[in-house]
Amino acid sequence: MATKFANRGQGGAAEAPAGPLPITQDAPRRRRRPVVMGAGLALATVGALIAVWLVNDAGDRVSVIATAKPIPAGAVIKPSDLVIAHVSRDDALRPVPVDQKKTIIGKAAAADIPAGILVTKDSVRDKSTLTQGKDVVGILAKPGQLPSQPLQPGDEVVVVYTPQGSNGNSQGANANASGNAKPTGPDSQPAVVARVGDTDANGARVVDVATAGTSSPTLAAWAAGGNVSIVLKAKH
Repeated sequence: MATKFANRGQGGAAEAPAGPLPITQDAPRRRRRPVVMGAGLALATVGALIAVWLVNDAGDRVSVIATAKPIPAGAVIKPSDLVIAHVSRDDALRPVPVDQKKTIIGKAAAADIPAGILVTKDSVRDKSTLTQGKDVVGILAKPGQLPSQPLQPGDEVVVVYTPQGSNGNSQGANANASGNAKPTGPDSQPAVVARVGDTDANGARVVDVATAGTSSPTLAAWAAGGNVSIVLKAKH
């Protein structure tokens, strides 16, 4: 049975247009906020400046000398003690350039130098300065035989003979037996600290002292018996 649809009158809803809707250029667009745009431009500018700074900083690095391991005071610098470090150029620093490495090798450390430290001209000294024309005697000194103030290469000291059960003045005793003047104090010999070794498990350390050739046998004999004390002379 056929179904008939009644046509709506003019008072009804408008009929849907037949076919697809036409495409127009009047579609609404999103408005860009000026604040967001400004922030993006600022970030881009900062990023560009940082990139330029990093490139320039990387290109302004210099090759210098640093310590590969700890170097005790007085030790002679060897090639294995040094490494090459690359640092930014800084007028406040005075590290030794790598092309001047030969001027450091063979010299003595002026003080204890930790590992990873930039080497400067002041880090070393001429090793012959303290020992030239002198003999070097090693003295194993225990706590109580050294001053509490740490000794440094170049310090002027007095090595005092302190034998057990004696007044410590062998020269004076001999002189007294021959009828000369009485002893005035313990025997002692002047010296200069050449190197200070590391402290061992018992708190003792070897101190190398430079002294005149006429005094070195006496100091060696004192040191062999452990009957010495090292006195640091006052600096004027």
